[in-house]
This record gives sequence, C-alpha cells and structure tokens, in this order.
Amino acid sequence: MSGKLFIVGTPIGNLDDMSKRAIDTLNLADFIACEDTRVTIKLLNHFGIKKKLVSFHEFSPKEKEEKIIHELKSGKKIALVSDAGMPLISDPGYELVRRCIEEGIDVTVVPGPSAFVCALVLSGQNTYSFVFEGFLPKNKRAKREKLESLKYEKRTLIFYEAPHKLLDTLCQMAEIFGVDREISIVKEITKVHESIMLTTLGNAVEFFKQNPPKGEYVLVVRGYEDNKEKTRDDNVEFIKEKLREKLFQGFSKKEAAKMVADELNLPKNKVYKIMVESREF
Repeated sequence: MSGKLFIVGTPIGNLDDMSKRAIDTLNLADFIACEDTRVTIKLLNHFGIKKKLVSFHEFSPKEKEEKIIHELKSGKKIALVSDAGMPLISDPGYELVRRCIEEGIDVTVVPGPSAFVCALVLSGQNTYSFVFEGFLPKNKRAKREKLESLKYEKRTLIFYEAPHKLLDTLCQMAEIFGVDREISIVKEITKVHESIMLTTLGNAVEFFKQNPPKGEYVLVVRGYEDNKEKTRDDNVEFIKEKLREKLFQGFSKKEAAKMVADELNLPKNKVYKIMVESREF
C-alpha cells in the first residue's frame, strides 16, 4: 500500500502562525523532508516534535527523490517542508509532487503562510490580477532581460529580493519601468520589524541610497498603465458600454461586473456601483 506525501506550510516569521493541523501532521509523519535540517530542527524543537529529518533541496541528487518515492511506495507518510512558508513556492519540490501524481501516490496539502500572498494583501496594489515572479535571475543580463519583458505587463508584479540586491534591483526597475511607477516595498512580514512602504520607484531608489536595506523584502509593483487607455477605462460611459455587452451575452449582473472589472483592471466595487447607480441596468 502506498503512503502519502504531505506538503506542509510553516510560519514565515511568527511561530504563532503554525497551525494545529501542521503540528499534528508533522507528528504523524514517519519522517520530514526539508531544505535545511538546521532550520527545520529549530521549528520542531519549538513545538516539541521529534522526527527524523532528511535534507531535500534544489541541489539534491536524483537519488534522493528516488529514495523518497521508494519510501512512499512502501507505505511511509512523509511531510515536505521548506525553510519558511509554503513549500514549492520559489523552492524546489514540484518534480517530486509530479512523480507522486504520475505514480498514483497520494499527495495532500496542509496550507500555511506564503510571503508573496501576504505582501500582496498588505501592499495597497491591485489584487484582482497579478504575476508572481519570485527571485529575479542572478545573471545581470538575464535579470535585465526579465525586467524588460515585464515592462508592459498590466498585472501587478510581485518579486522576492534579498537586502544586498535591493538597491540594484530598484535602480534597474526605475530605469526600465520608469521612475514614476508605483511600488509597495513590504519588509519582514509577520516579524517584529514588519513594514510597508508605498512610493514610486524613483523615490525608493533615493530612500535606499540613504538607508541601507536590512531584512527580507517583497516588491509589489503596479502594473503598466497606458495614459490613453487609463482615460478610456475610467470613463463611466465606456464601462457602461462594456457592461451592456456582457449582459447582452447572457451573463448575470454580478458576473458582468466582475468580468468588466477584470478586463479593465478596475476594482469590482467601482464597476458594480456604476451598475447600481444607473437606471439602465
């Protein structure tokens, strides 16, 4: 009988965010696969969990994946954790999960905090449509090419960044996206020094030139907006026209409002208000 792989989310800073289900699952597991045993052992010690740890990270040889698959097929229950947050998000592991699915091994998730989701909801930026890019490439040329490819992306952009690379990244973003592009810089989420800075890329560069970055950062950048398109999208009559199209196609008022809001990158409540206040609909 096959065992089961549990993908377990762990705190990103505040240990009080550890769920009871996550604790119960780690206690249930036969062993725990983790990025860095030195990091995970601190978490286990805090909650009084005594389990065998096996390192499993992006540099692990293929044999380690094969060993875990073998143990699962023999009936073992294995928990997969990262150093912090949800495993597989900017962390290794998706290939192991894919193998389990392909070979009929049960996989389930124990949800937990995720830094990029927390940063997005704290940012004050548009949360309806977004792109999570994780860490930018280490290679300078590849990093610039990646940013260039995102210059006209209309969805909210989310990146992880280390303190020693932050200023360089902000400088390149200001050059490519423009100094007036808005950015929310979210620092040390759930930790003592958690903070949110809502500013422009140009102002962010000047700030960090004077204040050396410390801590871990999530950058939430406003999507590209064409001035002509923005004027059109903010026009009430244009929004009504789009609503008419959706209603004519047979969608309900609620569905139409959501679809138009998503298409025009506008808050749903704004579109719905226009619909409610108009006697036409």
